[in-house]
Amino acid sequence: MTLLRDEALSDAFDHAAARYDLLVAASPGYHGHLRRSARRLGLPDAGRGARVLDLGCGTGASTAALLAAADQAEITAVDASPGMLARAAAKPWPAGVRFVRAEADRLGAAGVDGPFDAVFAAYVFRNVTDPEATLAAVRATMAPGARIAVHEYALSGKPVHRTLWTAVCRSVIMPLGRLGGDPELYEHLWRSVLDFDTADVFAARMRAAGFADVRVLPLPGWQTGITHTFVGRVAA
Repeated sequence: MTLLRDEALSDAFDHAAARYDLLVAASPGYHGHLRRSARRLGLPDAGRGARVLDLGCGTGASTAALLAAADQAEITAVDASPGMLARAAAKPWPAGVRFVRAEADRLGAAGVDGPFDAVFAAYVFRNVTDPEATLAAVRATMAPGARIAVHEYALSGKPVHRTLWTAVCRSVIMPLGRLGGDPELYEHLWRSVLDFDTADVFAARMRAAGFADVRVLPLPGWQTGITHTFVGRVAA
């Protein structure tokens, strides 16, 4: 299978948007893990006074996780899929949250300008054509000392985690995707994780992009060794 990219991937997410929340709700730990990764940003004082970029907000699950960790922050949530973004924007949000359609590596073209005090990126970098260019574009929007947390499917590199990911996809995720009428998107999900960086390789990418104090943090449950939080900061 050729991985979906750019407009083809955005179109696939548009088609899946109406059923997306139901599918992720069936994934044990999905929302709890997002909240854990958002807390790992370590924003003080509930984010009061902080400008936060929610990169790849989808239907708003990552936005809700950010609010749970920092409900006083000003959040700009962006996504390339108009269908996903419309689902997110239709939900009730406090006044400090806004939604903007933007591609991760072309934020300025959509009027998404920094400096941001923090960036939360959930399930983004595996889906972009050029992760290095996207990391550079994101870093360019961040203030000195700003923090980043990337929540991503990035395998440990151990064969057992690769095998487990394939087993879960073939037995649960891909059949549910076919039932929902979105087989290509969930086959893409399976394959994109196998083809993406391992956790140590992505951490090295972040360091090469200029992020300091990069750490790779595990998540609990069956996702251990499959999903990680990558935290770092822009040097002050």
